[in-house]
Amino acid sequence: MSQEKEGAVAQDTISFDDFKQEVLNDFKLANISREASLLGRREVLTGKAKFGIFGDGKEVAQIAMAKQFENGDFRSGYYRDQTFMMAIGALSVKQYFAGLYAHTDLEADPMSAGRQMGGHFATHSLNEDGSWKVLKDMKNTSADISPTAGQMSRLVGLALASKVYRENKDIPQDNPFSVNGNEVAFGTIGDASTSEGVFWEAVNAAGVLQIPMAVSVWDDGYGISVSKDYQTTKGSISEALKGFQREKDTNGYEMYTVKGWDYAALCTTYEKAIKVCREEHVPVLIHVEEVTQPQGHSTSGSHERYKSKERLEWAKEYDCIAKFKSWILDYTHPDGKKIATEEELNAIQKDAKKQVRTEQKEAWADFGKPIKEELNTVIALVSALAAESSNATFIQKIVDELKAAMDPLRKEILSAAKRALRHVRYENMPAKQQLIDWLNESNIANHDRYSAYLHSHSNTSAMNVKAIPPQYADDAEMVDGRLVLRNNFDTLFTNHPEILTFGEDVGKIGGVNQSMEGMQAKFGELRVSDTGIRENTIVGQGIGLAMRGLRPIAEIQYLDYLLYALQVMSDDLATVHYRTKGMQKAPLIIRTRGHRLEGIWHSGSPMGMIIHSIRGIYVCVPRNMTRAAGFFNTLLASDDPALIIEPLNGYRTKEKLPSNLGEFKEPLGVPEVVREGTDVTVVSYGSTFNLCQAAAQQLAEVGISAELIDVQTLLPFDVNHTIVESLKKTNRVIFVDEDVPGGATAYMMNKVLEEQGGYYYLDSEPKTLTAKDHRPAYGSDGDYFSKPSIEDIFDAIYSIMNEFDPEEYPRIY
Repeated sequence: MSQEKEGAVAQDTISFDDFKQEVLNDFKLANISREASLLGRREVLTGKAKFGIFGDGKEVAQIAMAKQFENGDFRSGYYRDQTFMMAIGALSVKQYFAGLYAHTDLEADPMSAGRQMGGHFATHSLNEDGSWKVLKDMKNTSADISPTAGQMSRLVGLALASKVYRENKDIPQDNPFSVNGNEVAFGTIGDASTSEGVFWEAVNAAGVLQIPMAVSVWDDGYGISVSKDYQTTKGSISEALKGFQREKDTNGYEMYTVKGWDYAALCTTYEKAIKVCREEHVPVLIHVEEVTQPQGHSTSGSHERYKSKERLEWAKEYDCIAKFKSWILDYTHPDGKKIATEEELNAIQKDAKKQVRTEQKEAWADFGKPIKEELNTVIALVSALAAESSNATFIQKIVDELKAAMDPLRKEILSAAKRALRHVRYENMPAKQQLIDWLNESNIANHDRYSAYLHSHSNTSAMNVKAIPPQYADDAEMVDGRLVLRNNFDTLFTNHPEILTFGEDVGKIGGVNQSMEGMQAKFGELRVSDTGIRENTIVGQGIGLAMRGLRPIAEIQYLDYLLYALQVMSDDLATVHYRTKGMQKAPLIIRTRGHRLEGIWHSGSPMGMIIHSIRGIYVCVPRNMTRAAGFFNTLLASDDPALIIEPLNGYRTKEKLPSNLGEFKEPLGVPEVVREGTDVTVVSYGSTFNLCQAAAQQLAEVGISAELIDVQTLLPFDVNHTIVESLKKTNRVIFVDEDVPGGATAYMMNKVLEEQGGYYYLDSEPKTLTAKDHRPAYGSDGDYFSKPSIEDIFDAIYSIMNEFDPEEYPRIY
């Protein structure tokens, strides 16, 4: 290619002056980003910021990539993509430093309002009321996470959404999310992170699906201190992936390699790769080699410890900005024109340094201003307290410490206020109440700064969906529970073209329990589809689809297999709304089935592990399929993510078929008192609850009246405190499930006895009944002796009554 065609754009499409200006703008931006990295590191080392991980060395490649990023496109990226974010106009230097300082104002740090460390980026997909913005008119970035390669799972769904919007003709063309599916999902990842299993899962899934996914691998030769010889077969991800190269009549990838310091080649390569990706709807991989990392991995260590002197010298020579500068100086247009002199480029670099320093100072001042206001307020309040207290000497010492502190944070201010109040715990005076009032106001403000927005705050929050009971015709048919689900899904899919489902065996055979029977034939493979055995990216696929306005239902075949997907659920889905302070959402519904079957790997009920690792996702545990269907209806009318665990033994159990399919809704966080009683409150859920019902009947035969409460959802849990009201009546409680000891039963006990104050109404020791410590043994007897049986439940409750009144309830055995 001739030299004039090796620039940012071809010379036959724009004038030389425009070409020159674009190149110089790129050079300026590369230097601004580099200076931000250099100054950012110094801010960490001086203690102003906590931790730093920067994008130095990747500036030129990211500028080339950003040239191909169009409105509607999405990025699912890597925590070193600051230059890209600046290039698409989504990040200023001032915002960059606000994030580094953890500024809790969303206007100052629009990436996460200080909730994520610097280098983690996002755009705002939502309006303040939680409604969608017009994403097809924006350049979009899904909120970053730190776990290496974790961004790859959702990338599959972000790209798949374009295929759905292109091929599903029932979705209106005037939707706010897509223009005929023309959008590309850009993924970025460090080379060492390609060793993670989720990378291979995602790459394989995209190759099978043939979706517009463009993966850029930044290859600097190391994963922290470990060279890529120990990371990747053949020491090269593009070599290792050669079998993925598409050929005639095969699916696969288009793959490209390019040097991270070669501005002209980078621009040409990205233009070519994204054109193929966008127009042909196929995945591409761009392996950007020979990237340098001038400051090493992060502020937590020095790369001089593990890189040789020769390697460090090479990195200086092949620094992308130095090479870019040389390319500009060497460039000569055929008519003899030059882009810039060395003096002009030096001036640009000097101006970049000055601009970064100016914006950094502004960010630091803005960060400190509200904290200093709080500091001055507390100093005044505590000083007033000292003036009125007999413990003035001790309180004044706290004032002096605050005044002497260098850039104190909120924790020091709050600590001082609380310590001061301890000194006047026996005194009453106006200054004391004023300080207490400030403390209460501060607690409210700090909840918003650091804890709010775990779940949706919008009008369509799942907690705002009104309950609608199932209705039945006089001659309602008794059917297998699976048919209640299937017919309910049929109604939902008919009325809502944006709903789709996918998972192992979901499509052709209609699911292992036939709850999607005939659905693929009716609604097509695009909406009801099989996937490979890849639980992590099944969930990730759902996250990406949900982020682009679709309503996915991701199926994990059995609850035990959810463990493969727990990482992406915990790290990504559960935190989307929180880590963007309500500016992004992914209302994905994950469905699975669990509890009693037969055998170690198909009978698990690790509910404690699940609910403690996915706070931010609602967890529904219906006891039958009518209630499961009600939860689907509720959640599809909301904008919250959720997990629904269907009871395995309910698919063939007979239930009445409701007449208002798709319309009845089960409320979240509202237990059902299924059977009233006076002697003991029995709290359970799912399949085990059905055993409790049988046990309650047997208990009644010996004169014990058990009140049965089905919690229905573990997250949220009993929002109206129904259970403690039962406990006020019975004064005894037992929590029953088939998790391990200390699992979900301990969680429920904490909620009822501590949070709801149930402890005060007990006349007997509270009990839990769980499965054994081990996974359940195989076979019917294995299940019986591994998990609570009807007899176990009977015996546990009878023993409570025996302790209470041994004459009325003598020991049986």
